[in-house]
Amino acid sequence: MNVPPNPSLKALGYDSRDRVVIFHADDVGMCQATVSAYQDLQGAGLLSSAAVMMPCAWAPAAAQVIRSLPGADVGVHWTLTSEWATYRWGPLTGDGTSLLRDADGYFHAGVNEARQADPPTVRTELAAQLDRALDWGLDVTHVDAHMGAAAHPNYLPDLMALALAHGLPPLFPRQTAAAWQAAGLDGEDARQAEQAAFALEERGVPLVDHLRMLPLDTAGDHADHGALTRQMLRELPPGITHFILHPARDTPELRAICGDWPARVANYHALMDPGLRREVHNLGVQVIGYRPLRELLRGRQAAGEVRP
Repeated sequence: MNVPPNPSLKALGYDSRDRVVIFHADDVGMCQATVSAYQDLQGAGLLSSAAVMMPCAWAPAAAQVIRSLPGADVGVHWTLTSEWATYRWGPLTGDGTSLLRDADGYFHAGVNEARQADPPTVRTELAAQLDRALDWGLDVTHVDAHMGAAAHPNYLPDLMALALAHGLPPLFPRQTAAAWQAAGLDGEDARQAEQAAFALEERGVPLVDHLRMLPLDTAGDHADHGALTRQMLRELPPGITHFILHPARDTPELRAICGDWPARVANYHALMDPGLRREVHNLGVQVIGYRPLRELLRGRQAAGEVRP
C-alpha cells in the first residue's frame, strides 16, 4: 500500500514535502529523575511534548512542574504495565482480583500479560488515568500508550472513543500493515491496525505519519545518542514524526530502578545539547507539539467535520 501525503500537513500550513517532528518525552513521572530531566529539557527549548504516567509515584511532582510551565504540551501516557522488578505501580481502579493486576497486586510486567484484561476493564482504568490528569489541572494535549500495551485492536474502539470524547488526538501512526508488523504486531493485528489508522483519518482525526525512537541501549552504534539523533533527523522522511525519547537524569534512584539507565541518561544529554537545535534548523526540520493537532481536531469537531 502506498500511503498518500498526510492531509494534516496542509491543514497545519505545511507542504507535503515538509519534515515535521514532535520531540516527545515518554515516562514522565515514573521516578524523580524523569521529572527533573523534563524540567531541564523544557528550559533547553527543543523538547516539544511529553506524556505523564499517572499511576506512578512521581506523577504528582510531574503535574506540579507542568502546571508551572505556561503552554506546556503534555499528554497522558496510558499505562497498563509495570515493568521493573523492584519499583512497581498498579491500577487506579478495580480490586485485587482485577485482570489488570499480577499476583502481587501491581500491573503486569509484560505487554502480553497486560492484554489479558477485557476491553471494558481497560477502558475504565484508562479513563480514570485521563480523569486524574484533568482533575490535577493539566491541559492535556493527547494520549499515547506506555509500551504500546493499550494500542491493540481489542481496545482501540473504546479508547479512540474516549480520546475523541475529550477532543484529544491519539498517538496512532498512519502506517501500513508492513510497518506495524515491523513494530511487532502479527499479520492480522497489523492489517487491523492499518485499517484502523486510515479509518480514523477518514473520520477527520489528525494523525502522525512516523514513529522514531532513541534506543534504550548504548551498545555499539548506539553509544553516542547525540550523533545518532542527528543521523536519524537527516534520514527523516516527509510527514509528521513522533520522535520518542526516555530522558532521565543520572541519579542513584534511576540506577536502582532501571537496567537501561545509561540509555535514558544518554537520551537526556542528546536533547540538552544546544548544537542539536542548530542542526534541526539547518536541516529545515520543523518542530511542533501536539497542541496544533489537538486544536485542528477540536476545530473539526466544532464544525461537525469529524464523523462518529
